[in-house]
Amino acid sequence: MAAKNVPLKDFRNIGIIAHIDAGKTTTTEAILYRTGLSHKIGAVHEGATTTDWMEQERERGITITSAAVTSFWKEHKINIIDTPGHIDFTAEVERSLRVLDGAVVVFDGKMGVEAQTETVWRQANKYGVPRICFINKINQTGGDFYKSLDSIRHRLSKHALPVHLPIGFEKEINGVIDLVDMKAYTYTEFADHQLVVGEIPADMLEKATNARSLLVEAAVEADDVLFERFLDKGEDSITIPELKACLRQRVLAGDFYLVTGGDGRGVMVEKVLDLVVDYLPSPLDVDAIWGVNPKTGDEIERKPSESEPLAGLAFKIATDPFVGKLIFVRVYSGKLTAGSYVLNTTTGNKERIGRIVRMHADKREDIDSIGAGDIAAVVGLKSTFTGHTLADLAHPITLESITFPDPPVSIAVEPKTKADQEKMGIALQRLAEEDPTFRVHTDDETGQTIMSGMGELHLDILIDRMRREFSVEANIGEPQVAFRESIKGTSDVQGKHAKQSGGRGQYGDVWVKFEPNETGKGFEFIDAIKGGVVPKEYIKPVEAGIRETLEGGVIAGYPVVDIKATLHDGSYHDVDSSELAFKLAGAIAAREGIRQAKPILLEPVMRVEATTPEEFMGDVIGDLNSRRGRIESMEDLSAGAKLIKAIVPLAMMFGYTSDLRSMSQGRAASSMELAQYEEVPPNVAQEIIEKRSSK
Repeated sequence: MAAKNVPLKDFRNIGIIAHIDAGKTTTTEAILYRTGLSHKIGAVHEGATTTDWMEQERERGITITSAAVTSFWKEHKINIIDTPGHIDFTAEVERSLRVLDGAVVVFDGKMGVEAQTETVWRQANKYGVPRICFINKINQTGGDFYKSLDSIRHRLSKHALPVHLPIGFEKEINGVIDLVDMKAYTYTEFADHQLVVGEIPADMLEKATNARSLLVEAAVEADDVLFERFLDKGEDSITIPELKACLRQRVLAGDFYLVTGGDGRGVMVEKVLDLVVDYLPSPLDVDAIWGVNPKTGDEIERKPSESEPLAGLAFKIATDPFVGKLIFVRVYSGKLTAGSYVLNTTTGNKERIGRIVRMHADKREDIDSIGAGDIAAVVGLKSTFTGHTLADLAHPITLESITFPDPPVSIAVEPKTKADQEKMGIALQRLAEEDPTFRVHTDDETGQTIMSGMGELHLDILIDRMRREFSVEANIGEPQVAFRESIKGTSDVQGKHAKQSGGRGQYGDVWVKFEPNETGKGFEFIDAIKGGVVPKEYIKPVEAGIRETLEGGVIAGYPVVDIKATLHDGSYHDVDSSELAFKLAGAIAAREGIRQAKPILLEPVMRVEATTPEEFMGDVIGDLNSRRGRIESMEDLSAGAKLIKAIVPLAMMFGYTSDLRSMSQGRAASSMELAQYEEVPPNVAQEIIEKRSSK
């Protein structure tokens, strides 16, 4: 390991993000090879990569869990997180971006921008992560740097400009022109150990000159003095260091993106590493982090410095077969030392830091401490989970946690034998600790254990892990959709609970107005009581009674969402009223109010993108229509392929991937993500209600 004591300005915490199959893991492999961490480039299809270390990842050739590795390049320390591309593991991308300072977005040069690219791009926007773009696979048949660049500009951002231009086309690609220093960097074989610096080929000089002019003009917008000079004296008046400084300033602002391209397996990743070092932020370039004092509720600032009190965020839990539970922590300020005590401000518990390990995917290197701006894994924390804050005992702070979407797909699971039963409980608990988008609960009516996840693949992987890692054999039910209920109309109802049976009675009386809330807003309770007709101490119980009733709706027992309840009138009895009586009154009002307010059933609908050769387009569209799909648009892609975008109910999408393959001779591909919840058509809703009530 080179450079151990690297100053903070030379740290880079970056993520490799992209659509599934764009080449993230292979690019990470090449980076590790180039920076001397591994002795050969592992191939995904051979199951030999460093960051895809789980059995399931190696078999399927996909990334499931984000892996962290540390490498060194030109005296800089780079913490890299290779994230999954599959939509089912979107939480892995979400939690990685929450703690990263910059990102490299990888594109498949044959496909350009794909569905999941847009998703990870939106996630990066949400956390304000500056990024550079790497168009991979442009050396393969159908790979086209310029078409992919157009798709980035068209679908993601107009402010994406090439900083390198590829030399050659498809199989002839053998290097890039660097538009900053106007030199050509070429290689004879993609796995060559070095790039040869030379002059720009004559047939590309004009193209490179024009592209550089655009780059310089966009760069100097970051500096008024240089912009004036550029207007007066032209681009030759801007020196290379000045150009680099301006480009860095624009990239760090988060709305300007430098684009390069090449073969992610080879020596070209050196140019990607140079871009990471030159243009992506160090922890010092990122704003100080803000949190809340858990005792007072006051906002507190923490600067990225070791002299500040400790503030760190646990962003990932992994079970390691050798050391047990690993908690990945990003330290924002102060220093985390092995053997010390810290405060988990999310739970209020004091925790002891056992060991601290620097991770190289699944290999570990023990270290004494980690300082501000760094990422490492901690062993020995008992009750720390994803999104928890670790802070100095004397200076507590709670950082903003990480939010995850509710899982839309469920399956029933039951152990095969009595011996499996006990092991299954432990396995499910461990897996749920690791994965915040995986939920487990017991169905009160049937007594079954229900697993919920982000999709079929997600649940399939979890069941596979349960079998291999925990030796649990289980029977699996059919996938079920997480339906919801809501209302379309309004109602104003009385909820009255009055009982007199010798001794003290029970009396609670409320009037509640129910109306639809905005989509995604959930349940909102409004206290509009005037004149104390319902005493203050009984208002919370009314809300609790309504909330409990909403957990199992009136149509088919699914949770009720997006509803507003306004408590505006009622009456009470000096002796007989109690919290319980008003809670029951609230529950009665909710049941009756929802019944009268045109209750409806909602279902999750997916945003589906299918890429297919033109000859199968009719079949693919016909199939989507038969699944109650709405076709939203069709676009032409390169090489006669078509992109079909549709909105389709999740209930109709089980098994879609294999159906699509069989109708297209294996040549079509698709991806989907949750779009929103929509009303189920009345005839379908009736079937669902009947099926639910017959159970």
